[in-house]
Amino acid sequence: MSPTRPDREFVSFRTALAFWLKLGFISFGGPTGQIAIMHTELVERRRWISERRFLHALNYCMVLPGPEAQQLATYIGWLMHGVRGGLVAGGLFVLPSLVLLIALSWMYMAFGSMPLAAGMLSGMKAAVVAIVAFAAYRIGTRVLKHPLSWAIAMSAFGALYFFAVPFPYIVLGAAVVGLAIGRVAPQLLTQSTGHAGHSTGEQSALFDNDDPPPAHARFTWKRALSVLAIALTLWALVEGVLVACFGWHSTLAQIGWFFTKAALITFGGAYAVLPYVQQAAVDQYGWLTPAQMIDGLALGETTPGPLIMVVAFVGYVGGWSHAALGANALASSGAVAAVIATFFTFLPSFVFILVGAPAVEATRNEIRLVAPLAAITAAVVGVILNLAVYFAMHVLWPQGIDGVFELAAWRSIDIVAVCLIGAGLVALLRFKLNVVVLVLACALAGLLRTAFMR
Repeated sequence: MSPTRPDREFVSFRTALAFWLKLGFISFGGPTGQIAIMHTELVERRRWISERRFLHALNYCMVLPGPEAQQLATYIGWLMHGVRGGLVAGGLFVLPSLVLLIALSWMYMAFGSMPLAAGMLSGMKAAVVAIVAFAAYRIGTRVLKHPLSWAIAMSAFGALYFFAVPFPYIVLGAAVVGLAIGRVAPQLLTQSTGHAGHSTGEQSALFDNDDPPPAHARFTWKRALSVLAIALTLWALVEGVLVACFGWHSTLAQIGWFFTKAALITFGGAYAVLPYVQQAAVDQYGWLTPAQMIDGLALGETTPGPLIMVVAFVGYVGGWSHAALGANALASSGAVAAVIATFFTFLPSFVFILVGAPAVEATRNEIRLVAPLAAITAAVVGVILNLAVYFAMHVLWPQGIDGVFELAAWRSIDIVAVCLIGAGLVALLRFKLNVVVLVLACALAGLLRTAFMR
């Protein structure tokens, strides 16, 4: 062991616990910002994990469905302190955001119809359109490096926008296309993907590049099957209780079942899962309206934790609006539904790490993004672009429109919303403004607009 390398015993579980709790309260900025915070704290400042090992873990998390930043925290917590470390790191990454969103959701449902509150939300919605459009641009510039990738992205956008193809079929279709291309010319899709690279001459770390996995991180079939069995039992127990108490078609049971599916089939991070959630929660189940969905995303942008925590808002509004626990317990209905949505959304993420990470540790420097994954990633860009257009139409024409190609529609457009969206895009593209600051600034603009118009 290098004399400059920290000894593992000095990073106690209590020390790590304090860090993961802190991270849960400061993890703003979406997955990119959250990963940057972890890199700064864990790789550069604390030297708990080396650059190459950090990127190796990130590569694995990027190929999984679900929130990659939360999965990365779970991975590193597990690598350091085993199962309890992974559960604590991943759980605390989510818990502060869940508590805050339940409180904000209650305020929204109780007071959201008040004029000043509605004004603030109108400004926040414009910020959300800018943020989602910027996400499409940012991800697109990173992954669309070949005309074939562009074709897949635009096909995904067209399938959603013009034909309302369900999101899972978009993912499946992209995977099939990628698999076919991978057999013929995989370099067309994989040449620009991944997170390869590492710094040279870096100081030694607690978990360094060439260190073998600790004993608890070595893959065994017995351990993997045990974790999988426990997770399946836990899932079946919770869903079974919901079905037994409320019935299969009840709001709470359907929330559990839907968010289980969402967690397993949605690749590409929060902005990729949101179209699927919107499509089902708004159109299929009627848990909330399109306007409420945008409001929820705006509230989610103002809280720490993964952006996919908007599922807590969806669950809360669904539980409240459908009086899941009775007409006299609306707040409790919303809170319980929010917890259920969060539980079923994140349970698979823990399973992916606790089962798969030991195999990944055993094959360091070999894992890579293959053609099917690259095709899915390209399709995700089109999916996010469709989400931006969907949100924009509801923000720019809050009263609804029959068609964007009609002159009357452009005469009824909300000019203030246009200005806020444009200013938001400039702030994000040119000045790299923090998304929380942008949401709060637009909320203030919406509040002032409502106050002066009264």
